[in-house]
Amino acid sequence: MGDTIRRNMPLFPIGIVKKLTELSARQIRYYEEHELIHPARTSGNQRLFSFNDVDRLLEIKSLIEQGVYVSGIKQVFMLKEQAIEAELIKTQEQKSEQKNLTNREFRKHLKKELMMAGRHGKASLIQGELSRFFH
Repeated sequence: MGDTIRRNMPLFPIGIVKKLTELSARQIRYYEEHELIHPARTSGNQRLFSFNDVDRLLEIKSLIEQGVYVSGIKQVFMLKEQAIEAELIKTQEQKSEQKNLTNREFRKHLKKELMMAGRHGKASLIQGELSRFFH
């Protein structure tokens, strides 16, 4: 089980979260109403919070203490999410570029094979097939 899965598992009831964050149940529900957190619900409609939810509540608490309003906190979280998305896109582009480099290297290798084919008195079966790629 990966760390990401563990951190997102809903484990803590609101009573534990209140102790961990030193927030009131009303504050926690208020942040949920404003869609700053999204705790899971049991079949009995009880909120269950993950480690990530607790971290987010602590971050909200810190921002509130610094004088940031809920609308500002929403903006902060939105900007963070955009930065994460941009990083994911960048990573995907880098992986794609690495794949292209791999294809280029493969092509270079095949060209070398073509040039070496027929040397040392040996004819190559792939020489005719490869030559069509390098005109």
